[in-house]
Amino acid sequence: MFLYNWQVRADWFTWCESLSEEELQAERIGGMGSILKTLSHVIDCELIWVNNMLEKPVVYAEKDTTSNLHDVIRYSNFMKEKTMNFLRDWTVDSENKIVEITSRNGNTYSFTYGKIIRHIISHEIHHIGQLSIWSREIGIKPVSSDLIFRSYL
Repeated sequence: MFLYNWQVRADWFTWCESLSEEELQAERIGGMGSILKTLSHVIDCELIWVNNMLEKPVVYAEKDTTSNLHDVIRYSNFMKEKTMNFLRDWTVDSENKIVEITSRNGNTYSFTYGKIIRHIISHEIHHIGQLSIWSREIGIKPVSSDLIFRSYL
């Protein structure tokens, strides 16, 4: 499913190349407020959760200065490599490995790696749906996210 999500994400990046910076950054209802911020947020989520499972930081120094489509694509490529490396080391025992996370408000939560992986996947799918709605609002056909007709393996 990561391969599927990354393929759909790459298609959205291509789709975005036809838009102006103003359109990419225009404030919208839902998501993270804009097309560009939402794409960056999806990658941020992947980075945060992979960091938690690795129990060491994956550092992307340019994260806070990501301001245009090409920056977001570079960030995506960086994170895709880190996530692929993490997934290559996945074993049958990884599914039930536990990570404890303390939230900003001090609450501690325990999640299995398997649940976190499924969250990362579904989180991106959720936001891709938001991009599809916004694309229709601006009168441009959205990227097809139809899994059955994609060759992603």
